[in-house]
Amino acid sequence: MRNTSPTVLILASGRGERFTASGGQGSKLDALLHGKPVLQHTLDAVRASGLPFHLEAGPHAGMGDAIAAAVRATQDAAGWLVLPGDLPLIKSATLLAVAQMVAHHAVVVPVFEGQRGHPVAFAPLCRDALLTLKGNKGAALVVTMYGATELIVNDIGTVTDIDTVQDLDAATRLMTTRANIE
Repeated sequence: MRNTSPTVLILASGRGERFTASGGQGSKLDALLHGKPVLQHTLDAVRASGLPFHLEAGPHAGMGDAIAAAVRATQDAAGWLVLPGDLPLIKSATLLAVAQMVAHHAVVVPVFEGQRGHPVAFAPLCRDALLTLKGNKGAALVVTMYGATELIVNDIGTVTDIDTVQDLDAATRLMTTRANIE
């Protein structure tokens, strides 16, 4: 039986050069955030959503290549949510909200306080265009080609990625604040 939910493509292929350049040790995805690796937080949110997922961790020349490889591995999916592995504060409810929207729109982009974030969702009609992606621009060309429907979200996790040690410190503060509020 074919899954009717889109598949979350968790991208974990980047080299993380900005992280080490900022003083970080090793991979940003392995950096500890509240005692757990950054990537584990992202995976936990995806698992909590109940959506099918594919972890793309192989070596790739750029984000476009990683997206194309992940789509190739999940070609029969009912759409895709492209989620970089370095978004540890993403909420499972946001993943579900974006997933529901892709049933009615070719491309869906979450927006938090005026800033576009991730995951960016693509309907099955975008498959061929996604399969041709290469380089570092990700899926920007496909977003432009099909136009994006913006979904306003109340989730700072959509725009909080970990590229530097300073980003990791900011995420730690946000996570502490969130824990104190909830």
